Amino acid sequence: MNAHIPASFRTLDLNLLRIFDEVMAERSLTRAARNLSLSQPAVSNALRRLRDALDDELVKRQGHGIEPTPRALALWPSVREALRQLQEAIVPSPFVPQEATNTFILAMADATAAELMGGLARQLQQQAPGVSLRVVPLNTRDPRSLLGEGVADMALGYFPAVLTDLTGRAQAGEAVSFEHQRLYAGEYVCVMRQGHPMAHDPMTLDAYCAARHLLVSFSGRPYGFVDEALASIGRQRRIVLTVNQFFTAGQVVVSSDLLTVLPRHFVPTTGMADKLVLCELPLDVPPVHVEALWHRRMQHDSAHQWLRGQLLQVAQAAFSAKDLT
Repeated sequence: MNAHIPASFRTLDLNLLRIFDEVMAERSLTRAARNLSLSQPAVSNALRRLRDALDDELVKRQGHGIEPTPRALALWPSVREALRQLQEAIVPSPFVPQEATNTFILAMADATAAELMGGLARQLQQQAPGVSLRVVPLNTRDPRSLLGEGVADMALGYFPAVLTDLTGRAQAGEAVSFEHQRLYAGEYVCVMRQGHPMAHDPMTLDAYCAARHLLVSFSGRPYGFVDEALASIGRQRRIVLTVNQFFTAGQVVVSSDLLTVLPRHFVPTTGMADKLVLCELPLDVPPVHVEALWHRRMQHDSAHQWLRGQLLQVAQAAFSAKDLT
């Protein structure tokens, strides 16, 4: 009856997968052993047995930690999800904020972090003092691989191509592995330094296209959504510099004659607002919606659900306050 199941799996000690998961999460045999209340030799022995069963090295020592092999990186998300589902089925564990010690990893740009992290930090201090957050740079407009590989629990940002793809897949009846939730709508404006030669003249499309531009590009590619909007009307601009942070863009613009595009709400948080001039873009660009994006395996995780609720509350409170001022 189980002839179709490989012998290597029938004889596999599933406890080894729990140890593998902890080693991958910590990237350290010592920390994994401590978390599992095992000795380091016991963890090393378990990894050796799993290596033999899978015929792969799985991890290699690197400095004070370990480096996973490609096979380990490919295997880990499935192992982690299977263990999570098994644990949830056997011992459902509701998230209790006051008692929780979870660590969440969020990927986002500095402009999004400036808007949300202060409020979220206050929420955590009041409601879940044992919970920690790690914010990592968002270096792509398509963070699905980060989420699928478990590098981040959630990505926050502007992901129009991703949402279009997910909607198309869902409408075609395909399985969709990611969920999203809108946090707020942002508006982008043209930004230049005080005293810029163009600061006191009307911003025409011709003048805008003739200027020299700085682009915030997470990938380094000198083409963004403004360039897409320009291309749709047969125009283009000259991008002479790209940086990967909005704050850096503000600093460069303050001391140069470059133009850039920044989220309007971000400018007051830079500390440079009095040195900058904001003006409307001389063309129509699509609305910028900041979304929270996560892998579907986290959809019913009680801790993740709580975090999503907190983020939405913080975003709504922040932008309600702006609407009143």
